[in-house]
Amino acid sequence: MSQPLDTLIIGAGTAGLAALREVRKRTDRYLIVNEGPWGTTCARVGCMPSKALIEAANAFHRRHAFEAFGLRGAEGLTADIAAVLQRVRALRDQFVAGALQATDTLGAARMAGRATVLGPNAVDIDGTTYATRSIIIATGSRPRVPDEWLAFGDRILTTDTLFEQPTLGPRVAVIGMGVIGVEIAQALARLGIEVAAFTTGNTLAGLKDPALNAELAALLKQEMLLHTGAPAELREVAGGIEVSSGPNRVVVDQVIAAMGRVPNIEHLGLETLGVPLNPRGMPAVNPQTQQIGDLPVFLAGDANAQVPLLHEAADEGHIAGINAMACALTPALTPAAAPAAAPTRFQRRTVGKRLADLDSAHTVTGTVRFTNQGRARAAQRNYGRLHVYADRATGRLQGAEMCAPAAEHLAHLLALAVQQKLTVHQLLGMPFYHPVLEEGLRTALRDAARQLADAANAPPSDLASCPAIGVPALE
Repeated sequence: MSQPLDTLIIGAGTAGLAALREVRKRTDRYLIVNEGPWGTTCARVGCMPSKALIEAANAFHRRHAFEAFGLRGAEGLTADIAAVLQRVRALRDQFVAGALQATDTLGAARMAGRATVLGPNAVDIDGTTYATRSIIIATGSRPRVPDEWLAFGDRILTTDTLFEQPTLGPRVAVIGMGVIGVEIAQALARLGIEVAAFTTGNTLAGLKDPALNAELAALLKQEMLLHTGAPAELREVAGGIEVSSGPNRVVVDQVIAAMGRVPNIEHLGLETLGVPLNPRGMPAVNPQTQQIGDLPVFLAGDANAQVPLLHEAADEGHIAGINAMACALTPALTPAAAPAAAPTRFQRRTVGKRLADLDSAHTVTGTVRFTNQGRARAAQRNYGRLHVYADRATGRLQGAEMCAPAAEHLAHLLALAVQQKLTVHQLLGMPFYHPVLEEGLRTALRDAARQLADAANAPPSDLASCPAIGVPALE
């Protein structure tokens, strides 16, 4: 090229597309290159197909409440796994088509190929060198699978391959019970598949609050075999794959590896940047600007391994796109409030800081159980609990963890509150609609308010000081 590009974006996933949006506002001298399938991880193999599967699973699982509602005949319902997966793929293809529209009209600025960084101002794409003033790396991630498991062939599944299956066997093991493992294991169990779940540790879905972790474990054990505290080992046996963990042993038809994701940074040429790399080949990345060192190179989204969530990838790509084109760097949005989620029927969420991140001497925990909450009982969804954490001296909300029905809505409210640095009393002074599950949040906030340093001095006219009525139908 006679003139260098203003920026070159490597990767067309969520972070890459967010960066592209900002770049296109500022220049037409750019290039976006992608190796492999176009369309984001979320649309192709992540959030969207998994939610389509979960919705089908929850709809079928709802039959267990029919008798309580006076609805008869639930025992005659069956789940056609092949049809469920076909619908998942059909929806997935629509989501992917929408993602592809973001790059379909770019013409020569859109390129398929393998990119290798040659330095902070040069990138090789399949043998051709492109000079560029800045580089945005957004190459995403892939599922982690132990090498020795590859011998089992297509009986080892990941989220990249699960939704492509025409159907599934009657017995499935899920290895890894983080956010993804929990949601996939529960969805398959609710569709009538025999699920055995394994995790090396004792925590589930990232929950750090011991009481909430125990609550989630008890709920999951009602629907599947759950083995914790020991690594899972696989071996070929007659009739399937044997999965053993400590004294536990099951034989299954397929195994789903849900053991996290690996950033796609190998063979990318990061060593040419002249900055230190950790043992995994990762440079230090400024979490606020996405910049590598003081170079005009930015590493955003799953590829930087900081917070592998779509909304974080979008924010990071947005910031990287702005900063790649700017003289002065723009800090990222505050990440602390972003909700991390596992959208099972009894949803697990964390918002802001977790209990393990806080000083117990300066923190109060407000609690609510949904066992007797009016709207939860009306919906036959009365289980789980919510914990909110606040600074004992100031009352400022620090974070929350929950395992509760409709927790995604509670988490969204709480993320806004943490982002705005609201206090418990400020939240209690706001209106709560009735009857909704979100009233449970008010109960937890009231519990926290009673423990705050200034609880005895709250003005009697303040809405935040109003106690609960004590009638489940009104709470």
